[in-house]
Order: sequence, then C-alpha cells, then structure tokens
Amino acid sequence: MNLKHRKELIARTFYVGKKRIMFNTEKLQDIKKAITKSDIRSLVAEGAIIIVNKKGQSHSRSKKIKLQKSKGRRKSIGSRKGKKYSRLSKKRRWILHVRTQRNFVKKLRNRHRISKRTFRNLYSMIKSNRFRNIRLIKTYLEKNSLFLKE
Repeated sequence: MNLKHRKELIARTFYVGKKRIMFNTEKLQDIKKAITKSDIRSLVAEGAIIIVNKKGQSHSRSKKIKLQKSKGRRKSIGSRKGKKYSRLSKKRRWILHVRTQRNFVKKLRNRHRISKRTFRNLYSMIKSNRFRNIRLIKTYLEKNSLFLKE
C-alpha cells in the first residue's frame, strides 16, 4: 500500500516535512480513503495520522558556559573571538576611562583636598585626554602642589 501522495498532501496541509508524518498501522484503510484536506484533518484529530514534534536543541551546555563566563572564566586569549575593539568598542573604553578619572577628581573636591578652580581645570584636562590614569593625576597634583593643606 503506497501512501506517498497522502504524505505529500498531509505535509502541505500542516506545513511540515514528510519525515515528521507517521501513520497508525491499524487505520491504514481509513487513511487510504481520505481524499480531501478536511478528511486528513479529521484523521489527525482521531490519531490515525501522527505528526511528530520537532526535535529542539538543548541549551544546557551553553547555559553552563554562560555561567562560567559570568564568573570570569573562559576569557583567556585562546577563548577570544573577535578583535580588540569588537569585544570592547573604543567609545565604551573611553567612557570607562573618563568616568573613573572624573569620579576620582570629584572625590578629591568633596573631601576638600583640591579647590573648585583646580577641580575645574582637572575636569577639562581629563576631557582633553591629558591623563592616562589616576596615578598620573596624583603626580600632576603633587608636582604642581595643588593639594590643599589640611
């Protein structure tokens, strides 16, 4: 009993592949009699025709890797894909760079370690990329003796 054409009709009706369609062996006569799409739908509802669910893809391994990466593992040179600035853009790097320096200068001002005028000058210097890091800001302040006396 060749039911190849029935499988094709079922596949078109339910928008599935032919491999996903299975027939109940006890009801093959009913399947052979089915001509219209409505007949096929009723046979699917009865259980004579079975449409197998798609096999999904397990995400357990990827979840495990993501957890490891959140802890800071699996990030060494051999694990990296992408260039330096595709992983952390230049703009994001600049933002982090400037924010740390600005926060440091604000902290000094709030603790009355530098004057408001010095703060303003340092702020503009930070904006113009004068300092590479916080250590250089400290050396600049010490060299020019801009720390306020307590």
